[in-house]
Amino acid sequence: MTTPLSDSEMREARFAALASTPMVQVGPTAGAFGKTWAAIRDVFAQREMLGLLVRRDLKARYKDSALGFVWSLVRPLTQLAIYYVVIGHFLQAAKGTPDFAIYVFTGLTAFALFSEIVSSGTSSIVGNAGLIKKIYLPREIFPLASVGSALFNFLIQFGILVIATLVFGKFPIHPGIVYLVPSFLLLVIFGTAFGILLSALNVYLRDIQYLVEVSMMILMWASPIVYPWSTVQHALGNGVLLDIYTDNPITLAVLGFQRAMWVAGDTVPSPDWLMPRILIACVIGLVMLFGFQRVFARLQGNFAQEL
Repeated sequence: MTTPLSDSEMREARFAALASTPMVQVGPTAGAFGKTWAAIRDVFAQREMLGLLVRRDLKARYKDSALGFVWSLVRPLTQLAIYYVVIGHFLQAAKGTPDFAIYVFTGLTAFALFSEIVSSGTSSIVGNAGLIKKIYLPREIFPLASVGSALFNFLIQFGILVIATLVFGKFPIHPGIVYLVPSFLLLVIFGTAFGILLSALNVYLRDIQYLVEVSMMILMWASPIVYPWSTVQHALGNGVLLDIYTDNPITLAVLGFQRAMWVAGDTVPSPDWLMPRILIACVIGLVMLFGFQRVFARLQGNFAQEL
């Protein structure tokens, strides 16, 4: 039978255990790059929680729904039908645009990824106010969870697009498929950058989320989704205005997706140096992502109080 430890012996044992625990730095790391790297490490350390948040967002979206994730198929198909019939045939937009259904759905698939990342990311901090006020987690994990759920929905919609190319006999086995990955990365980089920035700003100014809704509507019609890029070229001519329109990262990504998935687009006019433009935009997006993360880090200190 062991003799129970006295209070002084228990305190000495606790002090000894604390003394043997390795020191872990929890304060800010010197330098902007060091702070960003520390934030990345924190998020990676909480990757299981990130996965749980992504699954929670996906389940909550269709909670108590009889069809569940089937609705993620219904929405893009309904959207395709509306644009194909109303825009394509009633408004005659399909004239001069071969395989108009694939063309429209390709643009919608690309834009939907960016739009969902930004829109869901903007409301991610406010939407998780209860969790943020109770426990500590790297705050970046919440907009990143929105990125994860948006990627899941994108895979579903992209799968429908691939099936559509098979049905129409236009499976994208052509050189333009090389544009797919860079265009995808461009959307994810810019979407994540703006999602992180706007999620922090929305904590302090709740009008941001409504402004984002309007901006996404304008941005969709400002991208060559339901009309070809050549239409803008004819309207603006080959000049600075056309370059400004074309170098919009969302326009570049949509054009890249169309070059990859829309086989008939090989014969349609497109911007010069499209691949270099996309790659340069990706580099600019990474710089913006770094800068916006630093802004997020400065604003996150008062999240709990503001929420």
